Amino acid sequence: MRVGVPTEIKEEEYRVALTPAGTKELASRGHEVLIQAGAGECSLFPDDAYAAAGARIVADAEALFTQAQLIVKVKEPLRREYLLFEPRHILFTFLHLAPDQGLTKGLIESGATCLAYETVETPDGRRPLLAPMSEIAGRLAPQVGAYFLERMRGGKGKLLGGATGVKAANVVILGAGIAGANAACIASGMGAHTKILDIDLDALAAVQRRLPAVETLHSDQLTIEEEVGKADVVIGAVLVSGARTPILVSETLVQAMEPGSVIVDLSVDQGGCVATSRATTHRDPTFVKHGLIHYCVDNMAGVVPITSTLALTNATLPYILAVADRGVVGAIHSDAALARGVNVMEGKVTMREVAEATGNPYFPLEYVLPIEYM
Repeated sequence: MRVGVPTEIKEEEYRVALTPAGTKELASRGHEVLIQAGAGECSLFPDDAYAAAGARIVADAEALFTQAQLIVKVKEPLRREYLLFEPRHILFTFLHLAPDQGLTKGLIESGATCLAYETVETPDGRRPLLAPMSEIAGRLAPQVGAYFLERMRGGKGKLLGGATGVKAANVVILGAGIAGANAACIASGMGAHTKILDIDLDALAAVQRRLPAVETLHSDQLTIEEEVGKADVVIGAVLVSGARTPILVSETLVQAMEPGSVIVDLSVDQGGCVATSRATTHRDPTFVKHGLIHYCVDNMAGVVPITSTLALTNATLPYILAVADRGVVGAIHSDAALARGVNVMEGKVTMREVAEATGNPYFPLEYVLPIEYM
């Protein structure tokens, strides 16, 4: 199979979807790998390294899309990219379709088969391709909160860990999944008074065992109102696979927080869990609403591309190899987790949560695939 890796064109996106090591694995199995010139430079992977691993370097995205069948990316395609897709293409990337009707419509019209990293899900509920980016974003969030809490950045002027005889800042984390647990680890390690909320008691218990200094609380509306209202930093780390993130923090609650507090909404790529959130970029990462600093960068892990690229491709490569080796239908048939990753196929939305969020008809995957494969 011809596997194409384009240069990411989302603003301030520095990651790349395949490393030279991954290229060598594909090439050793007889697949042809096409790398757009310069695709890996910001992750310190020059074209020469890909060529030495067996890739062919192509000049631009148009040439790559024309020649490749499997397109492997990091972030969702922008309009000028998804207009290049055809029914013969297989797209494998982060998609986050729930809040983006335009992208969903474009992929439906392309006829391409579109798999989302974030919805690949094992029978026990793990999301192996989302996990590394959630880990990194979670670890970055308290750093970001501490930075923008500084007075010269517009914050109220508190040190996250306090000082001798002075209270530490209050950090409230919504969601005890991978992102939330990692945020709790870093915030607690920085000395903040850290609380984490979730409806999943098992997830809270896991955090409590690992981080006994972190206070775990069951998430309900009253508790959210009480804790967010007192917070210096709120970190939103809520995820519902494939669906739009539920809004847990209302605009009224945002207004009740102290001016100069900071909101870091890691859920913004799925719509955000704070009513006042909207996606921002690394170039212009924050905005102020009701006196609060909002940091809502929707490709947060892209700010550390070397770490992020290596962590992501360590997770994605086995699935990329499976699709390349067996074809998309054979790979889906062999792996229920990968089947869960199919969001759009043959012009139809095949994931219920995406269909409901974007207002499109839902077609079960077995309706679209030949019956012998399901």
